[in-house]
Formats: sequence, C-alpha cells, structure tokens
Amino acid sequence: MGFNEDLKQLAERVVSLRESISTEEATKMSMILPFFQLLGYDVFNPSEFCPEYTADIGVKKGEKVDYAILIDNTPQILIECKWCGESLSKHGSQLFRYFGTSQAKFGILTNGLTYQFFTDLDEVNKMDLTPFLEIHLDNLKDAQINELKKFSKEIFDKESIFSTASDLKYSSLIKNLLASDIEEPSDDFVRYILSNVYEGQKNQKVIDKFKPIIKKSFTGFINDIVNQKISSALTPEDDVPPAEPTLSEPKSKIITTEEELEAFYIIRGILAGTIPVENIVYRDTESYFGILYKDNNRKPICRINLDTKNKQILIPDADKNFERIYIQSLNDIYSCKSKLVAVAKRYQNQ
Repeated sequence: MGFNEDLKQLAERVVSLRESISTEEATKMSMILPFFQLLGYDVFNPSEFCPEYTADIGVKKGEKVDYAILIDNTPQILIECKWCGESLSKHGSQLFRYFGTSQAKFGILTNGLTYQFFTDLDEVNKMDLTPFLEIHLDNLKDAQINELKKFSKEIFDKESIFSTASDLKYSSLIKNLLASDIEEPSDDFVRYILSNVYEGQKNQKVIDKFKPIIKKSFTGFINDIVNQKISSALTPEDDVPPAEPTLSEPKSKIITTEEELEAFYIIRGILAGTIPVENIVYRDTESYFGILYKDNNRKPICRINLDTKNKQILIPDADKNFERIYIQSLNDIYSCKSKLVAVAKRYQNQ
C-alpha cells in the first residue's frame, strides 16, 4: 500500500480508539507514535526521535518538550502532545516557549487526532501563533496529505517546506474566513458586497436586512458551480452540442496543472538556499513545463513533463544538453537536488 492508504487506515484506527483512551500517555503510545512511525521515523531510537527533550527557558532549567526529531544531532521538529480528549486551543503557548530556545524550524502540537504545524514566518526564531498546516485524522483531505508527506523522514527538506508554508498558512486563513462569512456574513463583508451592488445608505438596518439575502446568494452561487461540474462530468462527450463558430481568438491549449505547480514549489524549495526564490520562475508551454532562472528562456533550470505515461524531469548540462530522468512521483524530484543546485549555481556565477 502507498502512504495515502496507510494514513487512512491509521486514521480509522485512531478514530475507533479515542473513546477508550483516557490519558496523555495512552494517547502517545496508541495514536501519536504510530503516526510518526508512518512518516518513517524510528520512534524507539532516542538519537532520532528523542522523548522528554530538554528545552531550557531563560532561568527555568530542565523544561522538557514531549519529543524532538533530530537530524545530525540537531533538533528539527519539536512535538508537544496532549490527551486525545483535549482541545489544542489552550496549549500553543507551551510549544511557543520551547520553540524560541531551540534550533528547531518546526513545531507540532497534537492530541493524536489533530496535528497543528507551526514555523516562524512572521518573525525569525519566534513561533507563529497560527499554524500553517492543520491535519485532522477524522477529516482527512488529499491536498493536506500531500503536504504531510513532505515531513516524512525520507524526503524531509526544511527549506522546501518553509518556502511553501506561507502560501499554505494564508490560503487556509482565507478559506476559513470565507467559510465563516458564508455561514454568518459579518457586517464588514456585507458592507463590501453592498458597496458594489447597492447605491443607498448602508446603515445597520440595511446591513441586517441584506445579511440573509447575501447568505442565500452565496449558497446558490456555490450550488450552481457544483451542479455545473456534476453536469459536465455526467454529460457524454458525444452529447455535447457543437460549438458555435466564432471570430474570437482560439483558446490556448496550455493548461497549468496543480501537479506542475507543486513540482515548481518543490524545486523552488530545493533551491531556496542557493539562489533568491524570486529568480526561480516557471513558464508553461504545450510541450513541457519549464522552470527558468530570472524568467530567461536561455537559462532553463529544468523542464518537467508530467502529462506522459512516464513522468520525467530534464536537467541541462553546461552545454544546454538535457539529461532525461524518469520519476515515479513528485517526491523523486528531491533525488535530483545536487543536479538542480549545480545548474542554479552555474547561472548565478555567469
């Protein structure tokens, strides 16, 4: 089985166990350690997965975080655990204190069902108060599983994860805000909508009047989109009416996929410590997905082709001859790190 299937099996087991677990220690042994085993860590090797890791805080000595994942004897991830029946909302401050005293780049707060991932996007060496990724084992989503894979021992790359953490964090916050305003529109949200559709005075009485209308409109809009997609999926291609002739310009055949964008962010993360990330740009074509140095077509970092049966990445040498490397999944891109770094350094030194 693959990682996704293994994780879903673990999630089912964890959900079935939670009613019978009454202590933090039982939560660790039955729910949390199996989770990190699944990510490839040897949870019984203290030089790799260290329990009761000491994190001295100012004058307070001997403060301990539940676990630390070590790479080359250096803590990379701190893990603070709670009982599976506890909410995590009150416990972020404890991990916050530990984070600032260690070299770890990531902190994880968990109760065995929910895993909150933190880093220091807002201020260096100071853990953000908002997680950039949150995994719920009782409500797994494929997009989150793909991000979780990046924390597995085999492909863990802190620079790569950190480079995409900001997008993840603010994307999640925006989705939560939209979900909240769809369910219960705020005054500010209603006022914004009315500023574009209503010319009258926007006092509180008017705002309260329009709240149910906006909520109903939002729900209808989402339903229309869902029904349209379902209808398109169920309509056989032969039943699609022929398009009317038009004099407009033909539509581009280039479609940039989510998988191609994920590959771009992986490569940008790999090269983040070598060249400025703003110099790493993608340009999609009908034949391949290209990643360029400073958006210069004569300075390709690599080309990626994910549309064929055999996925491949092509990396240029000093004479612009491309080496073709076949990959099974996007995770295999990490094995090309040394070649990609060499290309980036070559352009930077020119």
